[in-house]
Formats: sequence, structure tokens, C-alpha cells
Amino acid sequence: MEKRKMYNAYADLEGYNCFGCSPTNPYGLKCKFVDEGEYITCHWVPSENYQGFFHVLHGGIQATLIDEIASWAIFSHEKTAGVTTEMQVKYRRPVRTDQGEIWLRAKVTEVARRLVTAHVELFNEKNELATEADVVYMIYPEELARKKLDWPGAEAFYKPVEEEE
Repeated sequence: MEKRKMYNAYADLEGYNCFGCSPTNPYGLKCKFVDEGEYITCHWVPSENYQGFFHVLHGGIQATLIDEIASWAIFSHEKTAGVTTEMQVKYRRPVRTDQGEIWLRAKVTEVARRLVTAHVELFNEKNELATEADVVYMIYPEELARKKLDWPGAEAFYKPVEEEE
């Protein structure tokens, strides 16, 4: 499958300020995502503003990145939205905040009625698997997702190339 940049359709909504992916939140992570078929990926450059120990990315920020990309995998592959119900994170190696880009990938691994599990891997600046997690979401039927979560529909995340920013 060809890589497709995902468009943040929520960014069009007034008052949208997600810490993980809003392009206008001055304190946020401003994550951007690419649909690569089985996986959703995100490349991100950490800054010193997000460190825990000296020059090490805070574990809570890693968990936020993981939660965020998992939701985008569900947007793409399950064609709806939901809320996190559980996250099991395994921190394996440090992730530096002063040595460049890191990246993540997420894929849906299990669907059991309204519970969807996404497996997420976070790779450090040396391209080593640093953190991984299984994230469980309770998804909503599309009509309820539109009502409760302002779900714009899966097609809204894929603009034609000429319309992308």
C-alpha cells in the first residue's frame, strides 16, 4: 500500500486543542500521522520541554504519544472513534530529548465487539525499540461517535493531495 498522510480533521473544529495532535496548541506535541496500510506511523522530534531525567523523554509523554497514535490507528482501521480504557506500557530503553527524531507505529491487533486493541511501538533516536504498549479502546458506533466525540467520519482524515496543507 502507498503511504498516505492523514489530515487532522478535528483541527477544523473551533476550540479544538488536543495536547497530542492539535497543530495550534502551543504546549502540545503536534503529532502528524501517516497511514502505511497495516500501520499508522508518526515521526516526532522531542524537545527538552518534555524531559523527565536530564535529556530523557518523560515516560508520561511517551505514554501520551502511544495513546495518541493508537487512537489514529482506530480512526483509520475501524472507521470510528472511542476512548481509552486500558494501556499496558513496557519501557525498555531510554529515549533522548537531545539527539533527534524518534518514531512510532501502531496497528490494530484485536477487535472484540466494542473493544479494540492497538499495539504500539516507539523507537528511540537510535532506531531501537524503546517502549511498547497494548492500548484498549472502547469504540462507539459511528452515529454515537459523531454525537459524543464530534467524529467527522473516516473519509475526513484523507484529503486529496491538492487540498493538503
